[in-house]
Amino acid sequence: MGILNEDAVLIKEAEKAGDNTIITVNCPDKTGLGCDLCRIILLFGLSIARGDVSTDGKWCYLVFWVVGQPTTSWDLLKNRLLEVCPLCTPAISKIFYFLPEFQQPKPPEVFLLKFWCTFDRKGLLHDVTKVLCELELTVKRVKVSTAPDGRVMDLLFVTDTRELLHTKKRQDETKSHLNAMLGDNMISFEIELAGHEVIANPQGSTFLSPAITDDMFGLEFAGTHMGGPYNSNRVSVTVDNDLSPSHTLIHILCRDHKGLTYDIMRTLKDYNFQISYARFFANAKGNFQVDLFIMQADGKKIVDPEKQNVLCSRLRMELIRPLRVEVMSRGPDTELLVANPVELAGKGRPLVFYDITHAITSLKIRIFSVEIARHRIHDREWEVYRVLLDEGDAGLVPRSIIKEGVVKKLMGWDYKGYNGIVH
Repeated sequence: MGILNEDAVLIKEAEKAGDNTIITVNCPDKTGLGCDLCRIILLFGLSIARGDVSTDGKWCYLVFWVVGQPTTSWDLLKNRLLEVCPLCTPAISKIFYFLPEFQQPKPPEVFLLKFWCTFDRKGLLHDVTKVLCELELTVKRVKVSTAPDGRVMDLLFVTDTRELLHTKKRQDETKSHLNAMLGDNMISFEIELAGHEVIANPQGSTFLSPAITDDMFGLEFAGTHMGGPYNSNRVSVTVDNDLSPSHTLIHILCRDHKGLTYDIMRTLKDYNFQISYARFFANAKGNFQVDLFIMQADGKKIVDPEKQNVLCSRLRMELIRPLRVEVMSRGPDTELLVANPVELAGKGRPLVFYDITHAITSLKIRIFSVEIARHRIHDREWEVYRVLLDEGDAGLVPRSIIKEGVVKKLMGWDYKGYNGIVH
């Protein structure tokens, strides 16, 4: 029988302001474990300031120094990290071995949250999204529509991290939290299991025109003329096969951004590269340095120059443009589009929708409608957010400012807001 040792994850909270909280993971290894752990840390809104990873292919030891928040639930974070750690079983020799048959989670159930509100105020959708995040409900798809009389209907397809949304107690808890935020403005609220057609068709019915895909995905790697808030000149990815007799060293130097370690680990996981040792840290100037000693799935170094170039190009692209953001016309209206790549395992980047709604709220723009769907573009699956902005509000803010505000929020960079003056 599989055993999960609670000591596999230890969290030492920061003793004073300015210190980092230290997260230690000591468990059997599995391909992509670093990616899974970094994704959960990102999901809790934490940033990794430093990290060390070491594994012999069977057992691993990971240490993350993270910047916490006053509202962080460390006990809940520990439970979520434990859930992705591989189970093990004691053999006669008392050595623990990884049991892969215990690591096949069933797909989560998808539920539909449907409610009407009496009016659409600025920041309403962000407030709803914030409540859902606190409840550990993940938004998979959403449809928000504003009626001519000002009432708003929200249709949100969500999954429950706690896997309890089928119970009356959990449904009542969800309604109570939303009602506390919306107050008398909530007209009706319903929760039901989503239909089979929703689960079977995560792509939805949204169609992306060739013009949109060309603008957002036309250049898979455009490191020389990104423009705007992205700075490609600060990304360096190099390969060294001389330092280690058995591993390829990947050295990365780039500007720090939210989820950077997740973007790196996700890329290596998708390419099925194994990390034997890694060290990464952010400095006071906002730069991030990463050293990765990796090997192929067959246990050999990456000696093929073409494979090296493909990996380096992919890493540069993921660090320059981890998400795609465009603001364009949709008839007479303004539409914000955000796309993030989906892991081969089917998981999308966490908190994207939360950050989008936060950025739009900060710009004092109302959201008219939202659609989230998955699309296969250039042989990759993308999660695409299409946000139709209120015509009156969006017309007062230049599109370049909208794009800059959204990008900086998604990347975790400082944004001073928009004061109505174009510099």
